[in-house]
Amino acid sequence: MTMNARSDSRFDINAIVQGYAQGYFLMADGVGETLGWYSSRERTLVPLDDRFRYPRSLRRVINQNRFTVAVNRDFTAVVDGCADRETTWISAELKEIYHALYASGWAYSFETWQGDELAGGILGLVIGGAFIGESMFFRIPDGSKVAMVKLVERLRDRRFVLFDAQMMNPHLERFGAYVVDSEQYTALLQTALTRRCTLE
Repeated sequence: MTMNARSDSRFDINAIVQGYAQGYFLMADGVGETLGWYSSRERTLVPLDDRFRYPRSLRRVINQNRFTVAVNRDFTAVVDGCADRETTWISAELKEIYHALYASGWAYSFETWQGDELAGGILGLVIGGAFIGESMFFRIPDGSKVAMVKLVERLRDRRFVLFDAQMMNPHLERFGAYVVDSEQYTALLQTALTRRCTLE
């Protein structure tokens, strides 16, 4: 798929959302920070049913009520936190796109806080009944893990169809994440697009 992220020096939000709705996602190459659309024969999903799991030790942390959750309390800090790593695919231009999507009501940050300190967060897009996770980070241990658990609870409550995590990693595996092929993913995504769900 070929699509310019910019049109006449302005972001074409509708075209970007349409790209995600067709199963693509944006990434920078990390070298020249060239931004492009990507797809995969396999997609990683975080389950929204009883396949979702997490360690007992994390359950104890949650029960201690050390963290509170918020949506879009500090979107900029979550974007910066997700991008702040030695090797990142979130380029300066992609950060601008996330902010444009946020301003248009498509991008969200789901956050954990410890008092007035941002503990962690998950950055993603909401399109219909799909939460398309872009990245996550933490500043305080367990901050992003608690965010994951609480986000799944929120998505379940709001009748979301899928939580797209894009690519598998060991962290996601611990939560029961699983892989589907492109045909299965497309079918789930099409179902999700018929829903009208909200994260807030």
